[in-house]
Amino acid sequence: QLRKTPRWPGCSVSAAVMAETDWVACVDDLKGVVLDMCGVLYDSGEGDGAPIAGSVEAVKRIRASDLKLRFCTNETQATRESFVAKLRRLGFDISVSEVFSPPPAALAILQERGLRPHLLVHDGVLPEFDKLDKSNPNCVVIGDAADNFSYKNLNDAFRVLMGLEKPALFSLGRGRYYKETDGLKLDVGVFMKALEFACDVEAEVVGKPAQMFFKSVLADMGLEPHEALMIGDDLVNDVGGAQRCGMRALQVRTGKYRPSDEQHPSVRADGYVDDLAAAVDALLKHRSQ
Repeated sequence: QLRKTPRWPGCSVSAAVMAETDWVACVDDLKGVVLDMCGVLYDSGEGDGAPIAGSVEAVKRIRASDLKLRFCTNETQATRESFVAKLRRLGFDISVSEVFSPPPAALAILQERGLRPHLLVHDGVLPEFDKLDKSNPNCVVIGDAADNFSYKNLNDAFRVLMGLEKPALFSLGRGRYYKETDGLKLDVGVFMKALEFACDVEAEVVGKPAQMFFKSVLADMGLEPHEALMIGDDLVNDVGGAQRCGMRALQVRTGKYRPSDEQHPSVRADGYVDDLAAAVDALLKHRSQ
């Protein structure tokens, strides 16, 4: 039996004292769910990676409900089209229009401001920026470049920034690390911080945890923040970013989750669940009561 609690935004139960499923009583007004992808739906790695147990069916169950569904990712190693194609091969029912990722958002910003980027990104995402003039660059865009994060390439980006009167650095997310099937990998935030330090510049983050990124997803869903629930594996970027936007947020114990996340000094998820399947099961059971 779930403890009766006031509806969000009036729900005052601390996440620190919530029982494993008490969070569901705080989402009675829920109209939509936003899912992170890597670490929640699947683990990336060799080939297409591998779906996390129960996640394919969990997505199907959300679709069969009356809840709206969107996907919010900091994936920057592929275009949205190729990324979605990979997820579909893994069995997920996902369309490109439902996926929000940093490269298209960054493209819109660069076009609006008339900027010519120096790109330090993964080869797989380069086509997203084909329409842009990249001659005589007046900004740097950094993404999860993986093996392209060589000393030479980082130094080239450093030199571009140092040569600008008003250096502009855009980072496609700011994650510290992510999980692939063979273990943890350094993410773009590590290299973003190096350029910030070397060039004495603050990067403009495009993607999670930026509030504008979450707000664009909510606008597409036609929902207010308190009507949507974020489910992610990254405590700071998924959970913390969504909460700062006014959303509720769960952390799954898959992907990059670490047990120490549940004792983080400044970010507390509204609930912790073993995986996406467990979250969807508890949510839909509560809604059917």
